[in-house]
Amino acid sequence: MSSQQAAEITARLDRLPLTRHVWWLVVLLSLGGWFELYDLLMTAYVSPGLIKAGIFSAKDGLFGLPDQAAFASVTFAGLFVGTIVFAQVADHYGRRAIFTFSLVWYAVATTIMALQSTRFGVDLWRFIAAVGIGVELVTIDTYITELVPKTARGKVFAVNQAIQFSSVPVVALLAALLLDAEPLGMAGWRFIALVPAVGAVVVWWIRLSVPESPRWLAQHGRDADAERVTSAIEAKVAAQTGAPLPAPAPPVIETGNAGFGEIWQPPYRKRTIMLSVFNFFQTIGFYGFGNWVPALIAAQGVTFAKSPTYAAIIAIVYPIGPLVCSLFADRVERKWQIVGAACGTAVFGILFWQSGNTVPLLILFGILITSSNNLLSYAYHAYQAELFPTRIRARAVGFVYSFSRLSTVFTSFMIGFFLQQFGNGGVFGFIAFAMVMVMISIGGFGPRTSGLALEEISNERRGAVRAAA
Repeated sequence: MSSQQAAEITARLDRLPLTRHVWWLVVLLSLGGWFELYDLLMTAYVSPGLIKAGIFSAKDGLFGLPDQAAFASVTFAGLFVGTIVFAQVADHYGRRAIFTFSLVWYAVATTIMALQSTRFGVDLWRFIAAVGIGVELVTIDTYITELVPKTARGKVFAVNQAIQFSSVPVVALLAALLLDAEPLGMAGWRFIALVPAVGAVVVWWIRLSVPESPRWLAQHGRDADAERVTSAIEAKVAAQTGAPLPAPAPPVIETGNAGFGEIWQPPYRKRTIMLSVFNFFQTIGFYGFGNWVPALIAAQGVTFAKSPTYAAIIAIVYPIGPLVCSLFADRVERKWQIVGAACGTAVFGILFWQSGNTVPLLILFGILITSSNNLLSYAYHAYQAELFPTRIRARAVGFVYSFSRLSTVFTSFMIGFFLQQFGNGGVFGFIAFAMVMVMISIGGFGPRTSGLALEEISNERRGAVRAAA
């Protein structure tokens, strides 16, 4: 492992301006994530189609709850396995290889799921597909964190999320158009579920244009490859700016053993615990609303047939919210953006419940909940990837991220239970409690990261040193 070379590579990348080439790399990685987010968030939109087809039950599923609860639960069980068991392979085999493999995995598995005709078959292949999605989520976050300069990580993650979340209005619109139709004699939900299969084709095009993370190459002793990739990026950036690149800052050398046990040593132990608690609760607000939008609208007294249409209107904000966030992404400390977003989700959720069946208010507060969740999502994806060094980033992020997947395995049933027994008041009370826990964990125990080099954030650890200029 070449720590000196890795430190120099980091310093060179951090001083690069955001040119078309850097943005192009971000766009390509985000396109891979587009299919992943589409696949993940289609849960809420294909469930009515599965009920209409007689595959799912609206009330007589597992534990007497809607089958949608089990569908969401197996999704997050697969995500948990993907993040806790397989995400660490990106630290061993590289970001690029695992990005490619996991995208093909979930595209193929989702295609097979779309061809199933039994509840067991749908849930089984949904679980298998979700394992690949779990790996992909972690890999993209670490990949982008290591490719972009320190002063723009917030803005880059906001744009990344905007591109990825543009998939949500697409799946919502397709649901509104196809769930009651049978194009070519095939149920509409199957067409919706088949869209991620396109990702298997797109990935081969993406992988030709995106290099391996030079930080990862240097950390694994592949100095020549790291130098080649970094020099190529610098050359393209310099050509696009038409001016000499600024001099790199003195590099900071990371030291450590790159083992799983390192995340339990100072300062990473505190961060690991804090992010594990945060992830356990944050997903309740995000997916508690996102995966149940049509059902929550219907529970307010709105005609069930109309709820997918109103859900599609709310979904339009998914790609817009992160673009708005990009205006202040690197101007406001990341941890306080997360705290503010959690507060918004709690407050607007309660107001959604209090709106009764007044459709304009439901749509308004649905949009505000989604916007708050947008801010929460982009900010924490950037934040948690910043808190660990390159040598353990994928396995550390995979570990803490897995708690969000683990919690949703159970909270999917809990949302269904609260909705069935207490209506939306129970659901949004549960979400509000979870958001309070998010605010306490991040606001009280999270370090600041905005504008700092990745190695500076890791520099609390004894043994990290600044190299001679």
